[in-house]
Amino acid sequence: NVLAGALFGTWTGLVLCSALTSVGATFCYLLSRAFGKQFVVRYFPDKVALLQRKVEENRSCLFFFLLFLRLFPMTPNWFLNLSAPILNIPVAQFFFSVLIGLTPYNFICVQTGAILSQITSLDAIFSWDTLLKLLAMAVAALIPGTLIKKYSRKHLKLDEDKHAQLLNGKRSL
Repeated sequence: NVLAGALFGTWTGLVLCSALTSVGATFCYLLSRAFGKQFVVRYFPDKVALLQRKVEENRSCLFFFLLFLRLFPMTPNWFLNLSAPILNIPVAQFFFSVLIGLTPYNFICVQTGAILSQITSLDAIFSWDTLLKLLAMAVAALIPGTLIKKYSRKHLKLDEDKHAQLLNGKRSL
């Protein structure tokens, strides 16, 4: 993503990275649906069970729940990609949740690449302009997570049980 920003600029790099991230995650979803169900369930039974319960609790607002998981990553993206077909998440909802949910991350990486490509000397790294741009991106990175966290408290069933992260006495997700 950083390389795309350096080579193609912010907006072209963002479109390219967002599209490729979504397509790649969807291919992972399709491969998992075709070949990986037994593997995922065998090696991650507790995590799949917990995520299945949360998906079912939030089935009425599944798309927003998936966005929450992407924007506020409590669960690793690779695990979501592998487990989504097992959890009966429709491929279209999966694709668009990746496309929208990973856009802030992609933007930050692409913008960083675009900024770094303009640096011509070591002194330019520490210029006020560069530092302010990087600081603005760091602050902007906090906004989606904050908004999703605020929305999720009102609309998603995430903290129903104090011990939601404990399953069969083991720490998971």
